Amino acid sequence: MTRHTPSRLRALRVASPTPSSGATPAARRSRFRGVPGKVRPFVLPLLLLALFEWYARRAAALGSDALAPPSAAAKAFVGAAMDGSLWQATGFTLGTAALGLLLGAVLGIALGLVLGLSRRAAQLGSVSIEVLRPVPSVALIPLAMLGFGFGVRMELAIVAFATFWPLLVLVQSAVQQVEPRLLEVSRVLGLSSRERAFKIVLPAIVPRLFVALRLGVAVALVVAVTVEIAANPNGMGYAMMIAQQSFDPALMLAWLGWIGVVGFAVNAGMVRLQAWVARRMGVQP
Repeated sequence: MTRHTPSRLRALRVASPTPSSGATPAARRSRFRGVPGKVRPFVLPLLLLALFEWYARRAAALGSDALAPPSAAAKAFVGAAMDGSLWQATGFTLGTAALGLLLGAVLGIALGLVLGLSRRAAQLGSVSIEVLRPVPSVALIPLAMLGFGFGVRMELAIVAFATFWPLLVLVQSAVQQVEPRLLEVSRVLGLSSRERAFKIVLPAIVPRLFVALRLGVAVALVVAVTVEIAANPNGMGYAMMIAQQSFDPALMLAWLGWIGVVGFAVNAGMVRLQAWVARRMGVQP
């Protein structure tokens, strides 16, 4: 048996590789650990697209022309993007949805603050809110057409009505859950109702307010597209309806997929904005 002297052991330690001399297997695994996590959300949509491609091609082989494969929809999407109709319709729908949401949000947040801070006002308005809130926004299309005619004003009115109610209810609930001690401090300081709302209540409900706004964004886009399909000869909904009436399923499917992509992008933008505002205010998102 070979015996190692202390000097020889020190030489062996120097000659042996240390973890710092190169990346360990665990470090190499952790370097690529995040890649599957980023790809995983797209696996199911890609599988569904592949399945729909196979089904549409099989239906076409059997003589059906009611469906178009996603590959044909992609070609139709490129064509709409090249001739500019895609961007024109998208800009109209997003602009109208944004303006309607802005109008509904301003009114909903303002009234929600009033009802949340005043128990008497909440009692007076409870019956009216519960009667009007369940009315479907699409049911107002005939009335809005009589009042505003076809075009932007009709769509704005319906989108504002649809987004007003969820923002009102969520803001009122958020205000009622504000820490009572904060309101007591504002009364002790002699703040007016306006100062109390802007300096105490609004900063306290910012996280819940963004949840309400994200819901409002989704509602605004859905209602805007629905109104365009039903009554307004503009925007993405109208373009999809025209493709359907022209017996162009590829273009119709392209518009349908594009509406989903636009909604996904808008929601992602709202999530990033919420995180940025939370960081600025020192609140964990």
